[in-house]
Amino acid sequence: MSTLENTLKQLRLSGLLQTLDVRLQEAVANRLGHAEFLELICQDEINVRQQRLMERRTKAADFRGLKMLEDFDWSFNPAIHRKDIFDLATGNFIRQAKDVLFLGPPSPPIYCYSDVSCSS
Repeated sequence: MSTLENTLKQLRLSGLLQTLDVRLQEAVANRLGHAEFLELICQDEINVRQQRLMERRTKAADFRGLKMLEDFDWSFNPAIHRKDIFDLATGNFIRQAKDVLFLGPPSPPIYCYSDVSCSS
């Protein structure tokens, strides 16, 4: 193990360690300056830390099963616009301090007893 790898481990920069070889090749191929290279590897470390934070929070929340929008069955109601839902999922309306209002007929509550079966 190289001195650099040991140093990165001591500094707890494992995200940087994971991508360093690729970033070094990229820096040579694209003739990146020192500041550009440093920015890239720091961003890699930030990305890894954010991903780990999300994983820890998801685990702490103790969800029974994670449901992703990509797995949603959009065919059950063609009136729902996929693009609008994905735009809402970005949370941009929060950053823009805008309100969101869902309109439609009321429906009975849905009780989910397991990951695969739901009844109303």
